[in-house]
Amino acid sequence: MTNETLLKLENISKVFKVRDKYNPGKPSYVHAVDSVNLAVRKGETLGIVGESGCGKTTTGRIIMRLLDASDGKIFYRGTDLTALKGKPLLKMRKKIQMVFQDPYASLNPRLTIAENVGEPLIIHKLSKSRADREEKVKQLLDHVGLDPGYYARYPFEFSGGQRQRIGIARALAVEPEIIIADEPVSALDVSLQAQVINLMQDLKQKNNLTYIFIAHDLSVVKHISDRIAVMYLGRVVELADKRTLFNNPMHPYTQALLSAIPVPTPGAKADRIVLQGDVPSPVNPPGGCPFHPRCSKAFDTCRERMPELKPVAEGHYTACHLYE
Repeated sequence: MTNETLLKLENISKVFKVRDKYNPGKPSYVHAVDSVNLAVRKGETLGIVGESGCGKTTTGRIIMRLLDASDGKIFYRGTDLTALKGKPLLKMRKKIQMVFQDPYASLNPRLTIAENVGEPLIIHKLSKSRADREEKVKQLLDHVGLDPGYYARYPFEFSGGQRQRIGIARALAVEPEIIIADEPVSALDVSLQAQVINLMQDLKQKNNLTYIFIAHDLSVVKHISDRIAVMYLGRVVELADKRTLFNNPMHPYTQALLSAIPVPTPGAKADRIVLQGDVPSPVNPPGGCPFHPRCSKAFDTCRERMPELKPVAEGHYTACHLYE
């Protein structure tokens, strides 16, 4: 990992317009991502964690330009991705690829593995002929630990772990610099999770990759990440390297998340923090700090003013009024 900033998000927000079927004349607005600022360094793995619905996947899809941001900018090596269209966007997409969460839905069931993995080669014109493309697919399958002879088979003939390896092979086909992994192991058994995580770490070293690893499983994120961003209700509430975050969490939400990690010895963790209530609706988020309705440490300022993400130590940032 270097100090070179490869990707930078500046005040990224995403608002979805939702219509109520019982009141079609009065639409609602879902604030899925709210003023996210992140910098991804070359060669690192940046983990993004949080509860379901916190905006992790939406952030990843905005970086890929599968969704357009409502506000803010994304810079890749100084180029504003949010301003690109057509061929310039296609050219940039070659450098940033995505591995999707569901290995059963991310592959086209009507296409063979050679066609699924070879499709990016066609789109980006990286193969000279069908024979050349099939040879590259075989090399990619071997690269991710699958028998190259499987290239003529269909997705239904593979297990979930094998399909996820095929998805990784497809992402690697265009030789990207950044891979966004959207909960790539959440649909797999624990033994398969370890295999896929180890594969991704090996590929990172061999291919000089940079990862944005989105997950809700903190133990997986701790294993693979260099730095971790914690999101809550569309906002980044804490950012630090993994050692600092796990040893000295500052934000009350991060403390609650870490306290919920299962331990092998029952009763060994007596200081578990149980959050009260549910995550507020992104349609009608609370005023002030979005976490204050569930925070035992909240005070008047928390209810009145949104905290900014500020440094509390070198490389450690948190959005909490307790440290102002």
